[in-house]
Amino acid sequence: MLCTVTVARPLTAFAQQPGKVYRVGVISTTAPVSEMDASNKPLAAFVHTLRDLGYVEGRNLVLERRSAEGRFERFADIIAELVSLKVDVIVTSSNAAARAAKTVTTTVPVVALGLGDPVGDGLAQSLARPGGNITGLTIRAGHEIEAKRLEFLKEMLPGVSRVAYLGSKANQDWEAPWGKSVRAAARAQGVTLELAEHTPGQYIDAFAVISRAGAEALIVGPGPVAYNDRALIVDFATRARLPSIFAFREAAELGGLMSYGVSIVHIFQRTAGYVDKILKGARPGDLPMEQPSKFELVINLKTAKTLGITVPPSLLARADEVLE
Repeated sequence: MLCTVTVARPLTAFAQQPGKVYRVGVISTTAPVSEMDASNKPLAAFVHTLRDLGYVEGRNLVLERRSAEGRFERFADIIAELVSLKVDVIVTSSNAAARAAKTVTTTVPVVALGLGDPVGDGLAQSLARPGGNITGLTIRAGHEIEAKRLEFLKEMLPGVSRVAYLGSKANQDWEAPWGKSVRAAARAQGVTLELAEHTPGQYIDAFAVISRAGAEALIVGPGPVAYNDRALIVDFATRARLPSIFAFREAAELGGLMSYGVSIVHIFQRTAGYVDKILKGARPGDLPMEQPSKFELVINLKTAKTLGITVPPSLLARADEVLE
């Protein structure tokens, strides 16, 4: 059982002060701390946006970088450590980390990004007024977005009938509302959907399931695990000659066929704005949880040509970006 950690500092104590050095904890779900540097585009965007807002590492900002390295049970200990360091804000990037934060501390402000259903998960009273010490940004505007990815895949490949869904055991993608949404869409479109579950960094069994099932295409479930392992997944899809659709454009940039979703880089930039507001005295519970308002369809035309796929003109016309 996790112990509740409390600190004496009230939330109102976070008003910006001249000469103060702010301490912000940033938790990665899977990427090692050694990789949480300028080569990590989302984190680099977060750091650069903070700099634009007046917070500079080595001057008035200390970033405490931590990583669970795929072990979700470590979140509580990491958060407790950050609380002991008297951080001003904790930034998390997964539902599991946000839930651990809610258990560990009720006082230190938490900005959680990439959330699925914060109200349903008990992380917020409402999106408009979360209450408590947690606010942040969701990654989905509704569960039906997973069904939309299947729709785009079906439009790209009208004859496809057997599709693999690569989901995370840690995120329980298959049983989550978005997993149920894509399953319902598959039934409606006459598509057989084959589940292939994986754990962080461990895909041997999942890839074997996909191969045995004779899948004609691949949908990759959303979430921080798949995001961090995107290069490994794209490599498999490339070798298996599987048309794929992801939730994040970074995978399409690496060679995935398509992506439909929000920009993770943009979410990290928006997160910096939340941190700034809290450091200037705003209460997390008063800051509305932001839902994405724009989703981008990205098509990798080079990958399509490699796979021998002719992209329908109607789909090209709907794409926000075509990579060549």
